[in-house]
Formats: sequence, structure tokens, C-alpha cells
Amino acid sequence: MDADLAGIADRLLTRLRSLGSVAVAFSGGVDSTLVLAAALRALPADRVLAAIADSPSLARMELVAAREIAAGLGAELAEVPVAELDVPGYRANAGDRCYFCKHTVLTAISDLAVERGIAHVATGTHADDRRAVHRPGLRAARELLVVEPLADVGLGKRDVRLLAAAWSLPVADKPATPCLASRIAVGVPVSIGRLGLVERAEITVRVLLAGVDVRPRDLRVRLLGDGFRVDLDRSALAALEARPGLAANVLAALGDLGLIGPGHVQAYRSPALAPSPQRDARGRCPE
Repeated sequence: MDADLAGIADRLLTRLRSLGSVAVAFSGGVDSTLVLAAALRALPADRVLAAIADSPSLARMELVAAREIAAGLGAELAEVPVAELDVPGYRANAGDRCYFCKHTVLTAISDLAVERGIAHVATGTHADDRRAVHRPGLRAARELLVVEPLADVGLGKRDVRLLAAAWSLPVADKPATPCLASRIAVGVPVSIGRLGLVERAEITVRVLLAGVDVRPRDLRVRLLGDGFRVDLDRSALAALEARPGLAANVLAALGDLGLIGPGHVQAYRSPALAPSPQRDARGRCPE
């Protein structure tokens, strides 16, 4: 580890050590995994808890992966049932859905932390997140006094991935895996049926593409209200377009699954490069 990266690690460990005890709002993604790994290095294991919010917006394969990652780190994982769909603002999906989601999730994890005698709840929010134009979930975290160790010590996404790789974390290069609700366009109400449809649709696309040896790094099936869209990373998209008829087969399979309206396939753009929801309420959802 070079000196700069060692300094980054020291700042993060010092911040976590100062907390005394922490429940990490855990998703299995690189950000929250790094916070959890750092907490386990900085604090006694019995002063660290990983807590994952289990709801219909969490893909089952992501829950399985999170269990494996937490076990590999030697962390206790609490699976906390949450009911975002009971919250009208979440269901309405009017552009601030993430606020209601994060408030529900972080309240549940905070309640668990109190029960377990844990002083703080921490998230994987990093410095780049704080600079983002539209992150309503961060407001919920502030209201609930949740700590953000990565952002507090100035770590951005690049730093997070570099440190995760230096610590040999298995998710160092894992792509972003936002909740299933992020695939539902602003203005289209969130329902358990739509969440399930998105999950089945993405599994269907992955299976179809794997059958021709195409394995996307980034894949989203988005419900747009007046149709649907499949977003693929550029490598997977190029491979799909090189196989005549494959895109049509994918869209037909999704239609058979129950997706309504016209569908099309396009290149995936990371949230950092995507327009804000206010400018593209038709298709882009905050991730």
C-alpha cells in the first residue's frame, strides 16, 4: 500500500475508532462493505453490527451476496424487515422516493442499534455522494444523525475502490447495485408487483444473454410508464447488437413476462453521467 492510500486508511480507521460502536447500514456494495471492513479493523467485533434492510425492493440475489460478504468478513449480519411500501411518499415516487426509503430504513436500523446498545449508525455515503445534485436520501440521514465515515474523512468513490482493492475485499470492482425501485420512472407509483416485475425481467435478460455468452456488468430494466427500456453497459450492448435478432428476442421475452408498451435497448449511463430526474422524469430514476 502506497503512502497516500495508507493515509486514507488511517483517517478512516481513526474516524471509526472514535465512534466506539457502530451499526453499519449494509447492502453488500463496495461502499458499505468498506465501512464494515474498516469498523471491524478499528473496533472489537462485538462493537460492530452489519444491518441490511430486507424489503421487496432488495433483489434476492443481492441479499444472498450480502450474507456471503458479511460472513467472509466475520461480521454479524442482522436482517431488518422494513416496509417502505407502507409509506405514501415512497409509493408515490414523485422524485423524493429515496428520502422516504432512507428514512424508513435508517429508522429501523437506528432502533435496532438502540436495542443492542450500539452508539452510532453509519452508512457508505462518500464524498462524491455529498456533491451530487439530487440525493434526497442524504437529508433523511442528516435528520436521523447517521454518521458517514467515508465522506467525513474525504474519501470519494475512487478512494473507496482503491482501498477496497488494497484490503482484498471481494466487492472492490463490484458495479453499483441500487434498489429495484430505482428502475421505476419518477411519477410511476411503486408497487410490490412492479418491483417483482423488474426483478424477474432482469433475471430473464441475464439468462437470455448468458445463453449466447454475453454477461453484462451493468444491466437495468426500467419501467417508464409508457413502455420500458433495457440499459446495458457498452460492451454488452455491442455484443447484443452484433447478434442479429437478439435485441428483438430480449424485448419479446420481456413482453411475454408482462412488461407493457414499446421497449427499446440503449447504453447504460452511470448516475453521475445521467440527467437529473427533474430533467428526465420519463426514464431516469435516482440511483
